[in-house]
Amino acid sequence: MTDVLSRPELERLRADADWWRQAAVYQVYPRSFADADGDGIGDLRGLRSRVPYLRRLGIDAVWLSPFYPSALADGGYDVDDYRDVDPRLGTLADFDALVAALHEAGIRVIIDIVPNHTSDRHAWFREALASPRGSAARDRYVFRDGLGSDGALPPADWTSIFGGPAWEPVGDGQWYLHVFAREQPDLNWDHPDVRADFLTTLRFWSDRGVDGFRIDVAHGLAKRLDDELPDQATLDALPRDGAHPLWDRDEVHEIYAEWRRVFDEYDPPRTAVAEAWVDAHRRPRYASIEGLGQAFNFDLLEAPYDAHAFRRVVDANLALAAASGSSTTWVLSNHDVVRHATRYGLPDPAVPGERHGAEWLRSGGTDPVLDRARGLRRARAASLFLLGLPGSAYLYQGEELGLHEVADIPHERRQDPAYVRNPGVDIGRDGCRVPLPWSARGASFGFGPGGAHLPQPSWFAELAADEQADDPTSTLWMYRRALRLRGDLQTSEELEWVESPRADVVHFRRPQGWEVVMNFGTEPADLPEGTALVASGPLEDGRLPGETTVWLRA
Repeated sequence: MTDVLSRPELERLRADADWWRQAAVYQVYPRSFADADGDGIGDLRGLRSRVPYLRRLGIDAVWLSPFYPSALADGGYDVDDYRDVDPRLGTLADFDALVAALHEAGIRVIIDIVPNHTSDRHAWFREALASPRGSAARDRYVFRDGLGSDGALPPADWTSIFGGPAWEPVGDGQWYLHVFAREQPDLNWDHPDVRADFLTTLRFWSDRGVDGFRIDVAHGLAKRLDDELPDQATLDALPRDGAHPLWDRDEVHEIYAEWRRVFDEYDPPRTAVAEAWVDAHRRPRYASIEGLGQAFNFDLLEAPYDAHAFRRVVDANLALAAASGSSTTWVLSNHDVVRHATRYGLPDPAVPGERHGAEWLRSGGTDPVLDRARGLRRARAASLFLLGLPGSAYLYQGEELGLHEVADIPHERRQDPAYVRNPGVDIGRDGCRVPLPWSARGASFGFGPGGAHLPQPSWFAELAADEQADDPTSTLWMYRRALRLRGDLQTSEELEWVESPRADVVHFRRPQGWEVVMNFGTEPADLPEGTALVASGPLEDGRLPGETTVWLRA
């Protein structure tokens, strides 16, 4: 296999306007992917050096988490400048070279856009702090007068997503809203400067060859704050039906209609996917052809490891995709959640409603006991199930290696603001952001010559990419095989369920005689007639072992 496409292949690639509907998209968290300059932080040149690996993996696109200048108060989601590259990660020339290398390898590029807030170091926010109350500079953000005779009390008792107050004083009786960290002041999307500047940003990156955008907190841009603000309890109780003060307001779609007009200026049109944590019935509007075009569904990620639950999620989301005219998305891991190889090896949370793995993380990975082998076995089965579904598959770096969450990160090495602001309550997301192991040897397992910005555990050696590359039983081998087959077999968005005599076995058929069978149980199941194309584990005399998935050709 060559690492670059021929010119006719490149021309066909560039002409395909619907490439995103069935794409396998690989999320790269740049600071933890590969480090070329030895400073312990992943960079764009390091990523470019791994393009042959990505080409061999068989993905259709790379989604780059933020690489912009940032103080890293929130892993790069506190953006200082939306039209530049963090000097620690490279330059705009490095970005252009990366895009060219990915495109030559037949891989498209999606980048993160963070429109709900800037960083507190952004030029606009520095201007706002230097300007008086009521100024146009402050109106680009959400400033309010404090309560009390001197404004010394916050406008409301709201709590930020990362814990602590959501309002921050600036010393003159006014406070600014930050629904995330205090270093992330919320923008006022009613301001024409804000709207115009983001259109400029979308064109800036599209002109540099970016194929699409992932929109962070897409449901949070439009806000309506009355003169008298509700308290936190009242705010939490308000329905999110299009009129909530902060979340999923109907007028947010006016913003995305503007963005769609920009996307459609290009040939092929740029694509976008919304990160919108909204009620399922409100998701299709984000994914409509008049809006962003696609929206994440995290339902499979949040579902229990259960045959009925998986089938229910698939049916519901294929129906939602049909309602929007889009294709659905499938996700099991990303930079915000405990890796699914770990989630599937833990018992259900002891506290109802708690995020899966939170209790285990707080214990440093000791309680409850993690069944690593079972977690990986289930993760491989679930991943192969996901890759067989119609729609886009979003993969998170390292899942193709079968990586588990890293729990025992020392206090002084943790970086996530969720941990810093909620000590003893929220352990944060650093455990899924530990730099990748490329080789079984070396101080940072091949990540870079200068170590890694988060500590890597010794067990990374056995899961390193070079250890798995030529092992047909490895997780990496399974992903490569499945992604290559998927590229050939994924010819339509149709799915037909095949009823199984066992409640713990799920079976569906795709066009071209392609069938997917997943055994959620622990006992082997009989298989229908057919040739096995790829399996998440070895078959047993023509039977499907427990917690295993197989693709068949009838």
